[in-house]
Amino acid sequence: MSVIDIAKGMGLTLGYMFKRPVTVQYPRDKVTIQPRFRGRHHLLRHPDTGLEKCIGCSLCAAACPAYAIYVEAAENDPADPVSPGERYAKIYEINMLRCIFCGFCEESCPVDSIVETHIHEYHFEQRGENIVTKPKLLALGDRLEKEIAERRAADAPYR
Repeated sequence: MSVIDIAKGMGLTLGYMFKRPVTVQYPRDKVTIQPRFRGRHHLLRHPDTGLEKCIGCSLCAAACPAYAIYVEAAENDPADPVSPGERYAKIYEINMLRCIFCGFCEESCPVDSIVETHIHEYHFEQRGENIVTKPKLLALGDRLEKEIAERRAADAPYR
């Protein structure tokens, strides 16, 4: 390395010293989320019956390249008046630390049960909170049902 190379590097540094920084001050200044951003997962329910849409087919788990989804299927009681003998996901878990947010689970679902939404601000404080279970996924879907429907309707021409 010569003195000329060092002078060029110092000149470049000096030039950037007087320019405005491009760093976003995140908690104070929110970044704009793009319309097709894929964030936290949610499970949806049937609007008429209130039952979960997931039929426990495990296609989302098979499509997941990171093996972040675990599904165990079961069947409802044949004597059940609401949904006799219908399949459902007895256990549905997503390991959020393994998930790469590729969207393959959403695309592979035959009943549009799982949805990735725009939520990108979440954290885990204790060990094991990264495994999101079915009740948590359904609760989040119930809370954001209208917003999810609006975003899916806006995205429909691109699917």
